[in-house]
Amino acid sequence: MRRKIDGVLLLDKPLELSSNAALQVARRIYGAAKAGHTGTLDPLASGLLPVCFGEATKYSARMLDADKTYRAKIRLGVTTTTGDAEGESLSRCEVNVDAERVARVLQSFVGEIDQVPPMHSALKHKGKPLYAYIRSGVEIERPARRVKIHRIDLESAGSDELVISVKCSKGTYVRVLAEDIGKALGCGAHLSGLVRTEIGPFSVADAHTLEELRSREDREGLLLPCDALLQDFASLRLAEEEAASLSCGRVLQNFSAAEGVYRIYSGDRFVGLAEVDRIGTLRAKRMMS
Repeated sequence: MRRKIDGVLLLDKPLELSSNAALQVARRIYGAAKAGHTGTLDPLASGLLPVCFGEATKYSARMLDADKTYRAKIRLGVTTTTGDAEGESLSRCEVNVDAERVARVLQSFVGEIDQVPPMHSALKHKGKPLYAYIRSGVEIERPARRVKIHRIDLESAGSDELVISVKCSKGTYVRVLAEDIGKALGCGAHLSGLVRTEIGPFSVADAHTLEELRSREDREGLLLPCDALLQDFASLRLAEEEAASLSCGRVLQNFSAAEGVYRIYSGDRFVGLAEVDRIGTLRAKRMMS
């Protein structure tokens, strides 16, 4: 039987499972009535997948917009139909690059860059994901999108493989980045492995596997509170009567706080998000039930 449970689970998604499949397994383990995740990982990628239960789903969009960090393995000298290890080989080329050239090419991608989304993606065109078109042999013209690469660190380099850490904005396709790095090096490349290590303030080092969840009786103690998703907002504390009025949709006047969005508390209890306008009026934005 499903039950009401609120909070955020930092899940370490395994390989081979889709994000939705991993979400449903975690939901069954907790018996949660309502759940959602905060950003899709491909089945061939593993790593951090924050899962929101109950009231926390109201704030999950915060993580969709957050910067993300990945550890990516890039196979040099081989291109594939999908840009990753799942696709068929398209071309092979001898790899002859040195460390100085690799460093120079990697740094050339730091900053704002334009990416053309891959056809093998869930991006929608006229209501259908792009991968549905490519399966029918139809290629859709995709405009380039501007994304930001905050940093790229080279973790290791072999004769035909690079391991890099990439911190990037939302909407970045690391698969496309791997292909573009291969083009810039003149040998071609594809993404051979991907782990999401960070989303916003959260790290995979603090995440829990499905096996761990199944084995622990105290698994509810692993959940973070709903307001853990909102730590970049300042907070305001209201009297109980004020908080109750705000939750009922009433506006509160004459607030001296600066204009902006705030986490609202009554004592230590998180009440929701509200916004102070330029004349000091406090209005609810997204409140806890």
